[in-house]
Amino acid sequence: MSVRVLDSPFDPWACLADYQRQFDAEPGAFGASAVFVGTMRELSAGKVVQSLYLEHYPGMTEASLEAICGEAMQRWSLHDALILHRTGELPPGEPIVLVAVWSAHRKEAFEACRYLIEELKSRVPFWKKERSAEGSHWVAANTPP
Repeated sequence: MSVRVLDSPFDPWACLADYQRQFDAEPGAFGASAVFVGTMRELSAGKVVQSLYLEHYPGMTEASLEAICGEAMQRWSLHDALILHRTGELPPGEPIVLVAVWSAHRKEAFEACRYLIEELKSRVPFWKKERSAEGSHWVAANTPP
């Protein structure tokens, strides 16, 4: 299980491939993987967003991510889990989050991946500030699932 908060752009697919290489020595260790990649949207509440600034509380954020990963590992029979999350200034189209899980079966992989992203969105301390032509404002709530 690995969680990381990043302050610079990342390629989720390259990171996923790098992380998955550790499994090369364990062929057949899992039969399913599920991946979610979230990107910065250009539209929010009908307005064009020029950028998003993400803040977090170092230490607390990572601990929250590790807690939800641990919960998923206990709840489902997972081989491994990975969460990467960006902070700082993001333009539209840039990846914000990568959630990946590996399991013996697809049902556990899909359910655990969804659990992780939904818990991340509702429990992990990130603060979002959107910038548009009208100015900047802090986002009061996350988008619904």
